Amino acid sequence: MKSDIHLGLTCDDVMRRWPATIRTFLDFGMGCVGCPIAGFHTLMDACEEHGIEPDRLLAALDGERSRRLTIGV
Repeated sequence: MKSDIHLGLTCDDVMRRWPATIRTFLDFGMGCVGCPIAGFHTLMDACEEHGIEPDRLLAALDGERSRRLTIGV
C-alpha cells in the first residue's frame, strides 16, 4: 500500500493526521512538536533544517503509521 505521507506535507499536518508519528519526530531529535513553524515547514524543510536524510524519516513515519493501522490504534 502506498503511503499518504510525503515530503510536501507540513510537519503539523503529519502529526495531526497520524498522532502516533509524534514519537517518531521526537526520536529523530526534531523539536517539531509544539513548534510554531511546524505548520509551515514541510517534511523536506524539517529534514534540511535538522540534517536528517529524508528517506529515513519518511520510512520511519510510514512505519509508525502502518503499524498503528495494523494494530488498530
